[in-house]
Parts: sequence; C-alpha cells; structure tokens
Amino acid sequence: MYQPPLPAEYVSLSESETHERIQAARQALGSRLVVLGHHYQRDDIIRYADYRGDSYKLCQDARARPEADYIVFCGVHFMAESADILSEAHQIVILPNLSAGCSMADMANTFQVRQAWRQLGETTDIARVVPVTYMNSAAALKAFVGERGGAVCTSSNASKVLSWALGRGDKVLFFPDQHLGRNTAVRMGFDVERDMLVWDPALPLGGNSPERVREATILLWKGHCSVHMRFTLEQIQLARKVHPDIHVVVHPECTKDVVDAADSFGSTEFIIKTVSAGAPGSKWAIGTEVNLVKRLADENPDKLIFCLDPITCPCSTMYRIHPSFLLWALENLVAGRVVNRIEVPPQTKGHALRALQRMVAITEEQVAATA
Repeated sequence: MYQPPLPAEYVSLSESETHERIQAARQALGSRLVVLGHHYQRDDIIRYADYRGDSYKLCQDARARPEADYIVFCGVHFMAESADILSEAHQIVILPNLSAGCSMADMANTFQVRQAWRQLGETTDIARVVPVTYMNSAAALKAFVGERGGAVCTSSNASKVLSWALGRGDKVLFFPDQHLGRNTAVRMGFDVERDMLVWDPALPLGGNSPERVREATILLWKGHCSVHMRFTLEQIQLARKVHPDIHVVVHPECTKDVVDAADSFGSTEFIIKTVSAGAPGSKWAIGTEVNLVKRLADENPDKLIFCLDPITCPCSTMYRIHPSFLLWALENLVAGRVVNRIEVPPQTKGHALRALQRMVAITEEQVAATA
C-alpha cells in the first residue's frame, strides 16, 4: 500500500524530541490506546510497546485490552489485518507506515491461490484437499481458507493443524511458506521426495505432472521468508568450529538443511524461551531476525548469544516502522484524526475469523487430548 511522505515537521525532529512527543501523546491517549510491538522491531520502537510478541500473540494481547479504542500495531500489514479481524467492533487498528508489508505474504495472492485451486479441482478430488495458510498471509487468503473448510496455522502449532487437516482429507495445500510446511511435515514422518511437492504459481499445475499431484500428500507453495533464507549450513559449521559447545537454534522458516543441522528449531516464542532458560555461561547461535537476537543478548548477559548470519539481517519491511511514523500516527489520534486505519471488509473478515477460530479449536482440542 502507498504511504505518503511524512510532513517535514516529523522528519526534522531530533531523537529526543521524537521521544518526548511520543510519550506525551501516549499519556494524552491513556487507556484508549494500546501499542503492539513485534519481536522483529528495532529497540526504539519496542520501548513504546505495551506488549511485544509474534503476530498472533499480539492479537491475543490486544483482546485483553477491550477498553482501548485504538490498537497501533508496530508490525506489518497482515498482522494489522489479523488484529482487525480479532479485535472488538469498536476498536480501530492502525499501522503507522502503510509500506510495512511482508515479502513472504506477498508471494501468494488471491488470484494465484484461486487459480491453483481450480487446477487442483481439474486434476484430483478437490473435496479431499484441505487448504492451510500460515499466519503470515493476507486476510483475503485467510478468508479463502475459512470458506473452504481449512484453517490458519502458526509456526508453533503447524504440526497440530496439519494433523487435523489430514484427518479431514487426503491432501493439504499449504501456503505461503514452503519451508515451514516442509520442516513440519518431515518431523511428522512424511518423506520429502515421496509425499511432498512444490507448487510454483507461475507454472501450470505448479510445475508438476497430474500424476505427481495425485500422488503427493503435502502441496507446498513456492514461498519463503527473505530473512530466514539468509541462514546457511556453512554458518552453522563455522559456529561449531569456533565454539564446539555452541547450541544452535533456528526458526522453521529456514531451509531444511539448516533446520536439520541445528540442535533445535521452533517459533520466535520457542527461541526466546529456550535461550532464556539456558544455563549461565551457555553459548547460543540463533537463526532468526537480528533485532530479536540482539535483544536476547542484551537481556541475557550471562550467556554468549549471536546471530548465525555475520551480516546484519533485519526484516527490511518491518524496519519501515520508524519512531517518526509512530509519532505522526499518535499525534493525529490526539487531534481526533485517524490515519492509516487497517479495516478488513466484513465478508472477508467473517471467513477469515472462521479459519482463525478453527486453528484455536484444533490447538485446544489436541492439548486437552494429551492432558
């Protein structure tokens, strides 16, 4: 989405002036405001967040503040959409910079997914195909999934949602991140060559033969996270050479060879909990976004913590939420103006909410079953 340039007044402010005015705006808005900060945000945004977490956790946090009229989401576009879907009717969701998107989410759009669904229907029994979309997707795709009996998943509950989906059908169309789908399915016992295929939306039948489509169980959309693709097997090998007692933990959006070579892998929240619980003096090489890694290092000074990638690897689109944009959004609210509202159309919201509610029900049912 297009973000107009900020008024010159905001661009020319010093860091201290920006800070003072943000604090003043927050105080003026009081309990009517809740600010959400994604883990990948820079520290000079996180300092203003009432809650910090991954995208779904932040939406849950916002639900705990029903008195707030304004939810300012310091994240990316699909996260703000999810907050709007899950928030109360009176709450207004704001994204400080409309250009803060997600390259992974953009790798699957409604036209492409509908086209893939049509081709699958011409090739196999579409009634036995269950669509699953990662949280990192547009509201329209969550709605597509919800309307067709599928569900959303996160990086922490992907195996539960995949198990549920395969209890309802013979195949899963998983989008937009192929690596989360592949790494999850492998840990569930599926074979990469036999059970999975990659669906390239630019090619007829995703670049596969009709026979291969009918044989495969997990259909993986050709999408990826540009940050997590930076981590390599060579980086892990070097970390182990320099620090033989290193613990390597990576995100499941990394490629399979990286996940296989790591000591453990999991969601952002998993990485934070695992490293924070590590023994004093332990050493950790982490394969995820650098702002989170640096924050973990600062908060755990008794451990050696560093990012696997020696070159800084921030999420470039997340980085577009600059304090100047946050200040601009907040001061407009103080003046009674809403800027950069993210509002999902009612029909889309209804179907998307259904897919999210299925995810919650799946997770809660499986937790109860193992209790």
